[in-house]
Amino acid sequence: MADWVFYFLVTLGAYAGMEFMAWFTHKYVMHGFLWSWHEDHHKPRHEKHGFFEKNDRFFLVFAIPSMIFYLIGGLTTHTWALFVGLGISLYGLTYFLIHDVYIHQRFKWFRQLDGWYSRGILRAHGAHHAKTTKDGCESFGLLVVPLKYFEKRSSGKSEDSHI
Repeated sequence: MADWVFYFLVTLGAYAGMEFMAWFTHKYVMHGFLWSWHEDHHKPRHEKHGFFEKNDRFFLVFAIPSMIFYLIGGLTTHTWALFVGLGISLYGLTYFLIHDVYIHQRFKWFRQLDGWYSRGILRAHGAHHAKTTKDGCESFGLLVVPLKYFEKRSSGKSEDSHI
């Protein structure tokens, strides 16, 4: 196998693995022992003060391992680790663009994607934010969410709105 194919697969594997890590961390850490960091993310906009949330600390929770893999891959003979770091970083960029830019509109770069997949992600995230407490939430993933959120809604219900 050519080196580039191997490194591409490592990057893709790390990227895909991050969806599981994000789901696991969201369900068991953010809605678990670090709820104090995540709680403000579940508050309505009018209750928030300023642009940043305590929840933004989780950026570092994921950025630090990526940085460590970059260092290991760049400073040792374990070049594959560099591509694990790249996969983590690319997932982080995807998460930022979908979660912070598109869903929560923290940056006004693009407002409405109108497609089957984007509507499903909005619905799943909306269902997650329907609860403002630590317990009883559903749909902890970002890119992979239950199929029920992709089903067409009956008429009479308003279409999705941003969180």
